Amino acid sequence: MGFPFGILIAGAILTSAAVVLCSFPAALSLERAFPNSLRVELSQLRARDRARHGRMLQSSNGIVDLPVRGTFDPFRVGLYYTKLQLGSPPKDYYVQIDTGSDVLWVSCGSCNGCPETSGLQIELNLFDPQSSSTSQFISCSDRRCSLGIQSSDSDCSTQSNQCSYTFQYGDGSGTSGYYVSDLLHLETILEGSVTQNASASIVFGCSTLQTGDLTKSDRAVDGIFGFGQQGMSVISQLASQGVAPNVFSHCLRGDDGGGGILVIGEIVEPNIVYSPLVPSQPHYNLNLQSISVNGQILQIDPSVFATSSNRGTIVDSGTTLAYLASEAYDPFISAITASVSQSVHPVVSNGNQCYLITSSVSDIFPQVSLNFAGGASMILRPQDYLIQQGSISGAARWCIGLQKLQGSGITILGDLVLKDKIIVYDLGGQRIGWANYDCSMSVNVSATSRTGKSEYVNAGQISDSSSLHLDPYDLIPASIVAFLVLIISLQGNFLFL
Repeated sequence: MGFPFGILIAGAILTSAAVVLCSFPAALSLERAFPNSLRVELSQLRARDRARHGRMLQSSNGIVDLPVRGTFDPFRVGLYYTKLQLGSPPKDYYVQIDTGSDVLWVSCGSCNGCPETSGLQIELNLFDPQSSSTSQFISCSDRRCSLGIQSSDSDCSTQSNQCSYTFQYGDGSGTSGYYVSDLLHLETILEGSVTQNASASIVFGCSTLQTGDLTKSDRAVDGIFGFGQQGMSVISQLASQGVAPNVFSHCLRGDDGGGGILVIGEIVEPNIVYSPLVPSQPHYNLNLQSISVNGQILQIDPSVFATSSNRGTIVDSGTTLAYLASEAYDPFISAITASVSQSVHPVVSNGNQCYLITSSVSDIFPQVSLNFAGGASMILRPQDYLIQQGSISGAARWCIGLQKLQGSGITILGDLVLKDKIIVYDLGGQRIGWANYDCSMSVNVSATSRTGKSEYVNAGQISDSSSLHLDPYDLIPASIVAFLVLIISLQGNFLFL
């Protein structure tokens, strides 16, 4: 459902947490779950990514029909989603996190095609504007509707004077509905151990029709939380109201436990490097300039990565795998294979380049560097571009997880390469930053206080009771507030630093 359809990835309930302080402190639970025992075919996962990319490219005036390729080799699947409270009285809604779309929408009453149950073992809720005392319909004359029309996120029916939306996707699935404004409720964290509820009025979609994959119950959630940069996104709405910074960050754990940290605010880490966003793009496009394997730059024409209507490099946390432009794929595979040919047995499995090994991939496979504009390089460990696909005769089979987009110039960096990294989406500064990081650890978060100065706090773990502990040397002014998305631990053992 990301672009706007999100792709699934492995995990259980999230086990780490972050606490952030800035001008709007708020905590949401981020959950990612599918039983670790559940297996899916690689071909199915690639098909989901394929459908997603078709939808994404459609929204940028470029429709690409991607071929379905893959194997029947199983690997874990999961889903990143967060829980929101909307309306008065507030009700819980589980929404998928999607950096490839802008709009927050949830399923509404009398919805046609909306799932009623979920394989994620969560209770689905339908939003009913009539049952919320603070809900208001958005009319065509509302300036917020006009803002959405400019970015193709909304439409207007002159007959009903109702601001509406229709997202029709390349694979035939889609959703449509109308916009409402209501309160988004957040658990705020104040100085010391004090917590309180806060709310902000936002505009979001009320889905009355869903088709295609959106109707399936196996991975159903209540809606989609678009983290794009257009005016209708919740991030942009909160920033325009001055209640949250115009930046968000995530750190997704790559271990079997899954989970991670999602923060509306800037995670601060000394090793973070930044590259500027390509301007005037509907998605998070970066200027990838070259790829290095074992320190050697591959012979790929730089124009392969140039951004245009059907080319470019997109950062998307909703895509499970990663995809290389067709002209870059073969040189990459050749370089990896050449560097390990003396230590592994290369095999091709249903069109995928794989390797049979009997030792650790970290000891055999080379480091890969994606080199971006501004001198920023993203360092990939073997686990960031390989996926284990079972074993053969006692040897582990590892396959290249970067897929080839046949006939396409698009490169997409999904969770395969984004995991175990801090990723900062600085919308105000129009840049994206990253650093390799153990996402089970605490992070430092920066936000602009009301004095206009950049303030910092060490964000550790917070308990279910939201009890906080500040070290004596961490003096946090009450004016520092931060909008926080909190990942709840399975054990319930938390510490705020």
